[in-house]
Amino acid sequence: MLGEIDNGARRVLDMGVKERPRRFETGTPEEARIDYDAGCPLLQGEREVVACVEDRRIVGPNGPIAVRIYRGIGAPAERGPGLLYLHGGGWVVGNLESHDEICRWFANLGACSVVCPDYRLAPEHKFPAGLMDCAATLAFMASSAGELGIDPRRIAVAGDSAGGNLAAVVALLSRSDDGPPIAAQLLLYPNTDAAQTADSYRRFSEGFGLTAATMRWFRDHYVRDADDIADWKVSPLRAESLREAAPAFVAIASYDILADEGTAYARRLDDDGVRVVMRLWTGQIHGFVSMGKYIRDARQAVEEAVAAWRSFEEAAD
Repeated sequence: MLGEIDNGARRVLDMGVKERPRRFETGTPEEARIDYDAGCPLLQGEREVVACVEDRRIVGPNGPIAVRIYRGIGAPAERGPGLLYLHGGGWVVGNLESHDEICRWFANLGACSVVCPDYRLAPEHKFPAGLMDCAATLAFMASSAGELGIDPRRIAVAGDSAGGNLAAVVALLSRSDDGPPIAAQLLLYPNTDAAQTADSYRRFSEGFGLTAATMRWFRDHYVRDADDIADWKVSPLRAESLREAAPAFVAIASYDILADEGTAYARRLDDDGVRVVMRLWTGQIHGFVSMGKYIRDARQAVEEAVAAWRSFEEAAD
């Protein structure tokens, strides 16, 4: 069920038609970043106050990684929950500022510490460079749990869009010695299949924000060659098995080219015995959680993600 397009989402779409200077795929990655950075403040609401925010650099496999650490109001001083948040942006755009609002919501609503890495972007750094930065940030959270005030057994991973893709892959990697264990994965309209053949790419190819042409442009900048498309670390829906992955919350926007692959991923997790809470946001468009100034559902989606995370913890006790 699609539902009528949300009034706030419609307003955002109308603003995009009037104010976007160019489509991302018609310019360079650097031009896309300039346009994206200029647009983000127009869509985000007033940023919530959190207990504290710290910017620092950590060691990564290919050089330092800038991270932003948020402590939410009410977060325990010791052995509290921790969240690795991976921002969206098609692996090409996005940074610590573009998703600051979402990280603050998670920190306060989850009474937790959130760590968001400014992972390397394509095409300057193609797959798996950004993924390696994300995995390194998870390792930092586990090894520095005492300093961060978190319990290494209570670390979840979250992300939106391309960040949801990275979060899903990090959660799969955590099943083995490739990474510390993950307690939950919170995926907001994730990209799970780089083949881009799902029917939602046809239904919503134009007119709903993220277009099929833009998504191809993002994908083609991220992968090294066509073989990467079938690699489960790019397309987690293509993993042989999803068994023993962390319990998952999956948010789907009904008017989104990624809707079908996100739904398919949630169903595959369920089929493979993973606990899943899937929430379809009828009337919403891709990226709506980053549009809190106009879309009331934005903060509510984070509220529901946190509630699911808590329910997973309660079930594990």
